[in-house]
Amino acid sequence: MRFLKKGEKKKPDPPSDPAAKAHPDLKVITGSQVSGRQSRQPTPPQQQPQQQQQNITLPNIKYKIAVASGKGGVGKSTVATNLAISLANAGATVGLLDADAYGPSIPTMMGIQEQPKTSPERKIIPLVRHDIKLMSIGFMVPEEQAMIWRGPMLHGAIRQLLSDVDWGELDYLIIDLPPGTGDVALSLTQALPLTGALIVTTPQDVALADVRRGVAMFERLGVPILGVIENMSYFLCPHCNEKTEIFSADGGKNTSERFGVAFLGQIPLDAEVCTAGDIGVPIVAGHPESPQSEAFGTVAAELTTVLEESGEEDELTIL
Repeated sequence: MRFLKKGEKKKPDPPSDPAAKAHPDLKVITGSQVSGRQSRQPTPPQQQPQQQQQNITLPNIKYKIAVASGKGGVGKSTVATNLAISLANAGATVGLLDADAYGPSIPTMMGIQEQPKTSPERKIIPLVRHDIKLMSIGFMVPEEQAMIWRGPMLHGAIRQLLSDVDWGELDYLIIDLPPGTGDVALSLTQALPLTGALIVTTPQDVALADVRRGVAMFERLGVPILGVIENMSYFLCPHCNEKTEIFSADGGKNTSERFGVAFLGQIPLDAEVCTAGDIGVPIVAGHPESPQSEAFGTVAAELTTVLEESGEEDELTIL
């Protein structure tokens, strides 16, 4: 893994395959399709245990990393997006999976609203933006359309976004989970042996209490915690560069020490980070020399160090 030298340009996004076409198989169940009169055809009981035990391995992906938070509003998707781009800027091949079926935000943050195509082998071809291979349920439905998901439907969608996508060879697959400790995290860990999870928090106590629940969930599921990332840690004045700790100080670091996991770094609070995500050009891609981008780069470097020191690449099996 290497960092780009000054003046060195990134490789352009690969052109789309002319043989590709719109994918016909990915079925999304929306609210308008759910009614009390629809007939249900449950899976025969004798088949259910076999499906639960069948893991998706994705052997061509070196590290599969979930990005989670115990609560909403901490900037988890922003962290996941900019972290993925930072890893790509360092020379890694990276995929980003938006696993938030209820509120997918990666299409907006990455500035792409296309529908994915399918290969001749009937695999979904990820969209590519900012050197990142992307997949999201948000690519399949209109932005304004609400989705109603039952547990089995959610589990099937997560498996399909993993196994039916032609991810190719990747160094990292970053998986942006919905906030909280709900069905998606459970479905993901049942389907895919994860390298580990990252916990995103903000410094104040109310957020840190939810971090503790998130850590406990992953420990119970047998997923290692790779580290804690503290977002909105401080406000950096654009005029004098003075740091102002708006919420609290060192909450994420103290929590990581309490649980004996790595503290990967602090991300400053800045309006430009939010604006960059809204216009589809994340801060690391649009302003790579900014202090905010440097902070994300530091987190990416710390994560790489943790993974190299652990020496664990897909050695975990979820039972």
